[in-house]
Amino acid sequence: MMSFAAGTFAAGASSNPRHLMLAQPSQGIPNNPLPLIIYPQVVPDEPEEGAEELSPDDLAQWFRAEFGRHGWPVSWHAPIYPYTHYHPNTHELLGITCGWAEILFGGESGRMVTVYAGDVILIPAGVGHQQIAASDDFMAVGAYPPGVTPKTLRDEQALMEQSMLEIKRVAMPETDPITGGEGALTEVWHPLARKESL
Repeated sequence: MMSFAAGTFAAGASSNPRHLMLAQPSQGIPNNPLPLIIYPQVVPDEPEEGAEELSPDDLAQWFRAEFGRHGWPVSWHAPIYPYTHYHPNTHELLGITCGWAEILFGGESGRMVTVYAGDVILIPAGVGHQQIAASDDFMAVGAYPPGVTPKTLRDEQALMEQSMLEIKRVAMPETDPITGGEGALTEVWHPLARKESL
């Protein structure tokens, strides 16, 4: 697992999950001590013999099935908002179904990440995100834990105190959303959560 704390990077540059620390608030974006986790190219890129390459619709279906199987039902399929926003009441799982995008995570002082079809991003509650640039065909699916309707807030300093309290109450997922068991989430988030609770 690699950690990136500065600069712009492409999610698909390595096949290993990576994490991006965005613990410090940025103006009206609270962010989170839990790092953003990037899973590059989790979708099988080698179709079975005789099968055609996965289409964007196939990728969307694959994400729906895999995310749902691991307890993260998909609730939308669209581009990402072109303004900085965050969800204080839930973590968010993104699967890129088509094209590429440059996404700014963490607010104005955050980091830009380039994502591609097949990548998955796990965004901790409170971490700001904004689509800055994208290919014309860019699309993503978004998923949340069962029964959760995300509250979407913008960069507003007046909401920070309440948002930070809400973020602390968000449940820790028990398993990794990609493997359904042990994985990047359990290896990185669980130890940090235990340390925070001491």
